[in-house]
Amino acid sequence: MKPIDPAPGEQTALSRRAVLKIGMVGIIGAAVGTGSTAAFARLVRSPRPKYRFFSDEEAALLIDICEQIIPRDDVAGATDTGAINYIDRQLCGVFARHQQAYRRGLESFGRTCLKQYKAPFQDLSAPVKIEALRAIESGVAPTELWGDPSPRAFFNLVLAHTMQSFYGSPRHGGNRDYASYRMLGLDYPQLVGQNRYAKA
Repeated sequence: MKPIDPAPGEQTALSRRAVLKIGMVGIIGAAVGTGSTAAFARLVRSPRPKYRFFSDEEAALLIDICEQIIPRDDVAGATDTGAINYIDRQLCGVFARHQQAYRRGLESFGRTCLKQYKAPFQDLSAPVKIEALRAIESGVAPTELWGDPSPRAFFNLVLAHTMQSFYGSPRHGGNRDYASYRMLGLDYPQLVGQNRYAKA
């Protein structure tokens, strides 16, 4: 993004404390003759990205899709239980082969919503969101906006990973606070080799 010069009389984005820190780095660097440039870079470097793989825009769209698949009702839904964290983490690991499918699928789905409903998916009403997802689940979408993955393949991929996030082990990034285990009345952790449940 192109920097914007502050108008006369406006304060710059740097706080007084940051300016003092930068000034101190320069003084110390001049005194000892080392590392002032590196120290300055550490002070002003960009914040750490929120997600490992997704951009903020991609994540926002995927969060909304997952929430329609497992919505919040009397128990936590996909958003509350961290579906985005699970998918984002696994795409940088065992799901790495699906990275481009997610990237292209989210872009195609976003463009499909703009073409068919004249609005981003996040701005649609709840019934229309369900209608949009049912359309790609059944493979109905403008063919010129989709390639690989197909609409149906993309939906099935997100569906599978959302369900895995909700019902899998929290150690993989989803199922926050063991929500699905508590909903199903299951104990956690289940210890391998031990029967912790009463026989029927």
